[in-house]
Amino acid sequence: MCSNVEITVYFRYGAPPVINPLGTSFPANTSVQPSFLVKMLQSNASINISHPAPGDWFVAAHLPPSSQKIEMKGFVPTCAYIFQPDMLVMRVVEVSILEPNVPLPQTLLSHPSYLKIFVPEYTQELRLELQGCASNGSLGCPVRLTVGSATLPSNFQKVLTCTSPTWACHLLLPSPPWDRWLQVTAKSLAGPHVSVAFSAVATLTACRPWIVNFQHLLQSSPNQSCNASTSLLPPSPGYQDLGRSSRVGGGPFCLVNYQVMREDMDVMSVHFRPVDRVSVLVHSGMPSVMRLYLNTGMDSGGSLTISLWANKVPLSSMISNHTLVMVCVNAASPFLRFNASLNCTTAFFQGYSLSLSTSSLKAKLIIPYPETDNWYLSLQLVCPQSPEECEKTKVLVETTLYLVPCLDDCGPYGQCILLRRHGYLYAGCSCKAGWRGWSCTDNSTAQSTAQQRMATLLLTLSNLLFLAPITLSVYRCLLVEASVYAYTMFFSTFYHACDQPGEAVLCILNYDTLQYCDFLGSGVSIWVTILCMARLKAALKYVYRCGHRRHCYPTSWQRWVFYLLPGISMAALAITIYTSMMTSDNYYYTHSIWHMLLAGSAAFLLPPRDKHVEPWACSQKFTCHYQICKNHREELYTVT
Repeated sequence: MCSNVEITVYFRYGAPPVINPLGTSFPANTSVQPSFLVKMLQSNASINISHPAPGDWFVAAHLPPSSQKIEMKGFVPTCAYIFQPDMLVMRVVEVSILEPNVPLPQTLLSHPSYLKIFVPEYTQELRLELQGCASNGSLGCPVRLTVGSATLPSNFQKVLTCTSPTWACHLLLPSPPWDRWLQVTAKSLAGPHVSVAFSAVATLTACRPWIVNFQHLLQSSPNQSCNASTSLLPPSPGYQDLGRSSRVGGGPFCLVNYQVMREDMDVMSVHFRPVDRVSVLVHSGMPSVMRLYLNTGMDSGGSLTISLWANKVPLSSMISNHTLVMVCVNAASPFLRFNASLNCTTAFFQGYSLSLSTSSLKAKLIIPYPETDNWYLSLQLVCPQSPEECEKTKVLVETTLYLVPCLDDCGPYGQCILLRRHGYLYAGCSCKAGWRGWSCTDNSTAQSTAQQRMATLLLTLSNLLFLAPITLSVYRCLLVEASVYAYTMFFSTFYHACDQPGEAVLCILNYDTLQYCDFLGSGVSIWVTILCMARLKAALKYVYRCGHRRHCYPTSWQRWVFYLLPGISMAALAITIYTSMMTSDNYYYTHSIWHMLLAGSAAFLLPPRDKHVEPWACSQKFTCHYQICKNHREELYTVT
């Protein structure tokens, strides 16, 4: 009977949810956001998300941690729990387009008004303002403005409530998401029968990029003088002034754009690097920005790794201890306001922050399952105590940017596995030897090298007890049984030598081949022992004698006490241990005991040799090459 269990369901926008139901640790420098989850007990549960962000949404569910008990498949009933998510979408039909710098009149009654505005690339700031707001002809602006779409686990929608008639109602959004439509919802707060009229105005502040053309830059190593490094930035034909185009305006420069090339190395394995070089020049005037293209739809199942290294020679000789190279990693749009704030927060995204200094020349960030989007790396030199010092200083920062399925290929105690669910591909680590965690780096329950070797020795050397039934079988001329026991001992030994995690591993054949041979040998050994005990050729004779003598074979009580009862007890204990006591934690000990009990029971349960057959009779031959044969029917000896 299956019991009711608690099912945990996770939701996330843009990438699979990063879950940690066992509470294990993540690798160093890994940034993980909390997950949005719902718990349910075999019943229906629903979640309502108003104005969800367009794109892919991911749902993951799991049961509570299972028991560590090892059970035989087919002998113990299993419970299957079915999770079936359904999605109901209600679309807005009428959506007005809000053009920049063009007032859009709106009138609100009982239903909200839906607007959208397109935010082009290199938009530095978006300002939304409600003008001429009136409620039933009187002053006042009872309107709630919701900007942006809902996302999980974090929701960065901006809500503006306009109530005061004395001041202008506006919302300022720094670094809004580039190259996409932005949703705006206006709802009246004046009641069901009161009309509210206003005009919505959107103003975009363009950002003028300074795009680096590397063919005119100095191809120098980071160890050259700092004067040579600083010559990379002066205006020259090597920079394309895109600020004169109509889309971004002609204002002052606001960022230095380093073009990044994407190299697809393998499945879910991507390398990003600045064109023709690995260094980025960082200064205090404006941020240096790099764009990472992770918008293919198949990149969110891996881990984004960002490693930064500040050139030691220029940094230590030109920068004081109070000078920092601040780094922000954001999706959808870059962080550009280093002079105003250092929290790496854009309009709808909380970025990841890093820093470099004379005391810390290296920094690393790992983002598991990054959202499907364009990601931006922003770097700028910041001098909190002496801003004038930063004006004369520039720093070369080397970058290593790549997307991998599993971090460090899950290490020496894990295996990277690519999983596919409903056409979506993502990666995960399968850990061994007691290691746990996202990348098999949690050693809280890990086995030491000595424990691994001890486990291997227990599971392999315990098979040597099969030498006892092998010797008895040869002694009693049971050659088939001896061959089966030898086969079982050989393949069980080398299967467990290959099955071990960690360092103490030895595989003489393919793992699946060894596993099949081990299971086959164990089953055949049990049946061969039973059939040998039965002595089927003389079964009718023994049935007759059992009824005629009024007692069963064997007639000797010594045979029962010293052979049959110990053998049956050992077999029963072995089966009990194998079916009810074996767990993942005690597997090395209980399975080794299973080996010894199985071999011991076989030795005790083997039938005795016939009275007319001498020990080792199967190998006895006369010098004239005549062999003694026995006719079981006549019970006479003949010479052939």
